[in-house]
Amino acid sequence: MGNSRRTFLKHLALATGAIMVPAPGIGATRTDKWGEILPLRKLGKTDQKVTMLGLGGYHIGWTSEKDAREVIETAMAGGIRFFDTAESYDKGGSERRYGKYLVPKYRDEVFIMSKSTAKNGQLALEHLEGSLQRMGCDYVDLWQVHSLSTPEDVDERVNNEILEVFEKAKSQGKAKHIGFTGHQNPFAHQRMLEKTASKDIFETVQMPINVLDAYFHSFIEHVLPLSLERNLGVLAMKTLADGRFFAEKKINEKLIWSSDDPLIPNHISVEEALFFVWSLPVSVLITGAENKLMLQEKIELANRFVKFTQSDRMNLMTRVHEKAGGKIEYYKKV
Repeated sequence: MGNSRRTFLKHLALATGAIMVPAPGIGATRTDKWGEILPLRKLGKTDQKVTMLGLGGYHIGWTSEKDAREVIETAMAGGIRFFDTAESYDKGGSERRYGKYLVPKYRDEVFIMSKSTAKNGQLALEHLEGSLQRMGCDYVDLWQVHSLSTPEDVDERVNNEILEVFEKAKSQGKAKHIGFTGHQNPFAHQRMLEKTASKDIFETVQMPINVLDAYFHSFIEHVLPLSLERNLGVLAMKTLADGRFFAEKKINEKLIWSSDDPLIPNHISVEEALFFVWSLPVSVLITGAENKLMLQEKIELANRFVKFTQSDRMNLMTRVHEKAGGKIEYYKKV
């Protein structure tokens, strides 16, 4: 591994400590009316502090009704207070389940994010109104321009008045904070940062961050430093490459992915994969879980997280670099 990458990752790691909220004093715990809360991190330039682990909303939409409710309750009992969803997840089904099982009981204690894939301002506004209606909310804590794919995609959305709608939603209080997401192309993120450089309207950015990312079409390399310069809250997704770190992935018993030499457990552990991400300056790691057992594992890891040293990070990356590329990180488009 080159010296430039070593230096680059070292500088990123140094920023991690600045966003971590100090723990309460000896013997004290961080709690709300529902119990003990997971460790908090600062969300960029906002005044918000969010739990270092967040619940992904995609799985909430397609899993069973029973499992969706149990996952939400497990998240709350385990100290998660950050909840992700989007209008596109199961055609609004994820938001409807939040509206049934999260919002009525827990709204005042949780941070809820939704997102819009709209290519024009009018559709984005319709998406926001639909999201609020499905969840039974007057506002979302964070609303994001969702799934940027290419620089040209960014140009199209900007030209079609996406930014104006997001700014207006924030000024009206329907979205407390605004940001953008994408998993295909780091240069789409770069273009959005360029397009908003003069007004600097965004407060968060969501992107894939995992131990393989630095070797292939890297968001860590091309987007994370720029995001930190703009003091954006960084939301990490695809931290296990959408399940491709494992031997197989199934959805409703249908086999989606299989590998004879899985990254986990043949090369690294789940703990190492997540600790690598948490050791970088990310505000929250968003994890998807279709049942409560999967989520409980991540909650336990968050509770015992210990920051990796520079040597730990580099050794881990060296062990996995031969697995990097588009086969595992299939969602990246070069």
